[in-house]
Amino acid sequence: MTEQYDVVIAGSGFTGLTAGYVLSKRGYKVCILEADSTPGGLAGVFEFSDGVQLEKFYHHWFNNDVHVPELVKELGLEGDVVTLPTQTGMYFNGRMWKLSTPLDLLRFTALPFIDRIRLGLLVLKVRKIKDWRKIEHLSIREWLEPLCGKRVYRVVWEPLITSKFSVFAEAVNAVWMWKKLVLRGSTRNDKGGEELAYFKGGFGRLAQAMVSAIESAGGTVRYGQPVSGVVPDGNHLAAVRLASGEQVAGKQFLFTPAFPQIADMFEGNADRSWLEKLRRVKYLGNMCLVLRLKKSLSGTYWLNVNDPGFPFVGVIEHTNFDAPANYAGSHIAFLSRYLAVDDPVWQYSDEKYMEFALDHLKRMFPELDASWVLEYRVWRAEYAQPVTERGYSSYVPGRDTPYVNAWISTMAQIYPEDRGTNYAIREGRDVASDIARQVGSPQASREESTA
Repeated sequence: MTEQYDVVIAGSGFTGLTAGYVLSKRGYKVCILEADSTPGGLAGVFEFSDGVQLEKFYHHWFNNDVHVPELVKELGLEGDVVTLPTQTGMYFNGRMWKLSTPLDLLRFTALPFIDRIRLGLLVLKVRKIKDWRKIEHLSIREWLEPLCGKRVYRVVWEPLITSKFSVFAEAVNAVWMWKKLVLRGSTRNDKGGEELAYFKGGFGRLAQAMVSAIESAGGTVRYGQPVSGVVPDGNHLAAVRLASGEQVAGKQFLFTPAFPQIADMFEGNADRSWLEKLRRVKYLGNMCLVLRLKKSLSGTYWLNVNDPGFPFVGVIEHTNFDAPANYAGSHIAFLSRYLAVDDPVWQYSDEKYMEFALDHLKRMFPELDASWVLEYRVWRAEYAQPVTERGYSSYVPGRDTPYVNAWISTMAQIYPEDRGTNYAIREGRDVASDIARQVGSPQASREESTA
């Protein structure tokens, strides 16, 4: 250990980056340790063979998010956020249905007219619920079926919940769905259509801008440096241990990966009951196939797949949102599948998964030919989706750890909200304020170190 930092942060997702950015701007000496080769976490990027850059997993913001635009403005990049109308739809019963506007909903003849009305009124009913704790003991089905009817639930919601949560579909509590419906219902423009926001050049560019700001303020971001353990000193941590064996010393420590990963880092140096609390929260993995195509699949940005037998929760054609011109004229589609990591499909090679996906995709788009595929990538995230079961707020761990100078802030703790860059930024700012109060002023921290 050659030097000591004021704050050491494990993970450079948007929570870790935001905390590091806020603290480094305030004068604290910050070191962020990232296992991957790029910043951004699930919003991290990759390059195609010609250098075209893209997120590994699809991302956008909602037009009513507040924490993202605040940060972007602070970085002097407010001109790089674009808000665009989007086309959403559903694939059901062998055909595609537009569901972007109230008029589209009235044309959704897969449901009888009375059920279309019930579906349209659902958001109004959902908005009447102000205290999410009153529905946390219910599953999504138990809560939603009485509100919209069994047929609406079976056709519209059940396939999506099953695709999203796999083996946990009946265990997830109603709060998750409530928050989604409230959020989506408030992102409409004056014509009833949905608007979403994107950062020019992608989320990786925003993450890199934050890294640059951290480094300009004297902070350090290190890649390819997975944290493998902690080094205690009484009721404090003295350092974290990297996979290489190197120790990185600090005054305060923030851990932002998934709970099971944090439990592994603290294994052998924390009470068993606390480690079990971390491991109590379940997660689903995600396999995301990114297709770079010669031709567009459809005119829809976000296509929910509600037909039984299709292995994807959605087909997200990114270039129906961000123009093909930004990707050398090619068309980009994401195919998302949530699954338990012990599912046999998780072990498929990239080539086998590509063949598996195309076979299903051709059923939706019969004109699709393998020759359309210019390039593809398969990305896997083992801890992509926390599973918020009934009573989640009673068992999800808080920020405290067994050590007075170590904190946790992860996407599983933004509840009742679900994952999202907007909330990750909010949490990063919040935990940074907590840490700053604990450390005291940067100058006091320096004097203490040299005393």
